[in-house]
Amino acid sequence: MKLFWVTKEKKEKTEEKVEKISKEVGQIAVDILETDDEIVILGPIAWIELEDIDLTFNKSVLNIKWIRLKPEIYTINAKVRNNECFWGNFERNIILPENLDFDSIKASLENNLLIITISKLKFSWWNIKIDRMEM
Repeated sequence: MKLFWVTKEKKEKTEEKVEKISKEVGQIAVDILETDDEIVILGPIAWIELEDIDLTFNKSVLNIKWIRLKPEIYTINAKVRNNECFWGNFERNIILPENLDFDSIKASLENNLLIITISKLKFSWWNIKIDRMEM
């Protein structure tokens, strides 16, 4: 969303819109990769520390949640000429396959990229011989 101040009246209306938008919840864009051994979820995040991210599971749904606060530079008396960054609450629910070992989940933050890895469960395959019953 681009904001350009023209008049005081338009500025006040725009500020109301921005305040309303800030009550909304943003979503992280994610890539989900699957290898033979694991699922890898990648999501770019800026201005967040790993300990500020809340990761929870409920059955096979991964919930990622955090709040990104505006940096101090926004508190100075400056006009916002362009407002495209989302600040506030973020949340994302991702439905995962059930063949994952949820006890093996690992999360890291590298260069503002959230990386979540979950190992797949290992199932053994074997052939079953069917006996013939005689009557």
